Amino acid sequence: MVSLKHWQLSRDELTKMGVKLPSFDVDATRAAGARQPVWIHFGGGNLYRAFHAEIAQDVMDAGGLDRGVVVVETFSPFTVDEVYAPYDENILQVIMHEDGALEERVLASTAASLFCNPKRPDDYAQVQKYFESDELQFASFTITEKGYALKDPSGEFFGYVAAEIANGPEAAASTMGIVAALLLARYEAGAAPIALVSTDNFSQNGRRFRDAVLTIANGWYEAGHVSQGFIEYVSDESRVSFPWSMIDRITPNPAEAVAQHLAAEGWSDLPLIPNGPVNFAGFANTEQVHYLVVEDSFPNGRPALELGGVILTDRETVDKADTMKVTTCLNPLHTGLAVYGCLLGYTKIADEMRDADLVALVKRLGYDEGMPVVVNPGVIDPKEFIDVLVEHRLPNPSLPDAPQRIAQDTSQKLPIRYGHTINAYLAAGKSTSSLVGIPLVIAGWLRYLEAVDDTGAAFTPSPDPLLAGLQKRLADGGIELGVTDAATIHATMQPILSNLEIFDCDLYEAGLGERIEGMFAELNAGLGAVRATLHAYLAA
Repeated sequence: MVSLKHWQLSRDELTKMGVKLPSFDVDATRAAGARQPVWIHFGGGNLYRAFHAEIAQDVMDAGGLDRGVVVVETFSPFTVDEVYAPYDENILQVIMHEDGALEERVLASTAASLFCNPKRPDDYAQVQKYFESDELQFASFTITEKGYALKDPSGEFFGYVAAEIANGPEAAASTMGIVAALLLARYEAGAAPIALVSTDNFSQNGRRFRDAVLTIANGWYEAGHVSQGFIEYVSDESRVSFPWSMIDRITPNPAEAVAQHLAAEGWSDLPLIPNGPVNFAGFANTEQVHYLVVEDSFPNGRPALELGGVILTDRETVDKADTMKVTTCLNPLHTGLAVYGCLLGYTKIADEMRDADLVALVKRLGYDEGMPVVVNPGVIDPKEFIDVLVEHRLPNPSLPDAPQRIAQDTSQKLPIRYGHTINAYLAAGKSTSSLVGIPLVIAGWLRYLEAVDDTGAAFTPSPDPLLAGLQKRLADGGIELGVTDAATIHATMQPILSNLEIFDCDLYEAGLGERIEGMFAELNAGLGAVRATLHAYLAA
């Protein structure tokens, strides 16, 4: 048996097992990082464990970094106490190949893990000490999009944010408040430059991050808690930068099948560690393909992140790479599979990619309709991106991704995933009459709102802030499975399909509204109509 915690005692056995091991001096690198890191990472969840820790280790293996990364949590001590500490910060990365092979690698690039919250004063003080040192070059973040939010949907500050603004840096409790307080400590210790790099998966993440930190800092200034000099420091991107990034790597929760495989292989200490809806483990499973494009704005310097496969470029190129992904090459295909996967009874994306009609749909969305107006970032080839996605990533049976997960918040995703492309056609003077996949997905989404699949079985739609209101509109309009009357459909759907908030365009003015109504009528004709309609529009 071998242990992840004590892997250094089993180097020979692990090598025979085919496990890839670090080539740098692990003990020295960790000790140097724990003393004073150059890189701190906020959010030690599965994405960091599968991706950022690998980047750091690649740089270390290549001789480009001699200090370990310090991982910081601000919301809960769970991962620090239950996932990092029991394994002495070691991570077993498991890459799940599409042929079922599992590739294992010990990642020893993490030097320490700390719960940076006033509830744990010693850890908080340690992170503050790190921030006071000019040796710290940057902090990266994977805290999810919600981690940057300060206000509720009505535009009011969350109560805890209002309290920390009113009461000052000593009362910082949210992640954004804690980051602002750490910046204040850095400013007061000499105002050394630093880069704060959001690598969370949403567009223009650096802008949103900067806005959030400045909102709290300005609130403190207005309340008399901080000086004008601090505001000038945080506002000056030559001293405090917030680089934009585009990240893409499917990293599911640790899988039970992987845990069983590792146990059978001889690993003694890698069970799943449940934490509410999310699993952790000593291992992190992920796909082989990955992309990280980062704006090269590091005012205090940086390690050679290129050695870890990071693409460093300018802000405009990062934004183009993100736009390529979310409007053309990945996200529109994902949502198409999500909507029709739920209607056709699928629970795995990989299974959908064995369905000829659904494969035809994603190819139509990507190659035929997205590519003519794609934003090409130059650093990633859009066609190659779609090729890899359609041929290798989406069909990978080892990645247990579900259409039901991707279908969450679909109403919030439609403007970017489809409205952007429709508007690009209009702006270029192109006719939308050639579009088939995009209107099919929108019509399919309206059919999805009925919460009845193609066999007539009821299902529970995924959470969405507009779900209840939209379902009420359909019900009040007399829309149910079997209704195909054009006047009834138009009266009910017209307020939806013309809603700029949902689609970022009026679909009737775009020349698509009536066609979507017609497609909906076909999809809604009765049992089996979803399959029949898809096949009729997409069969070669």
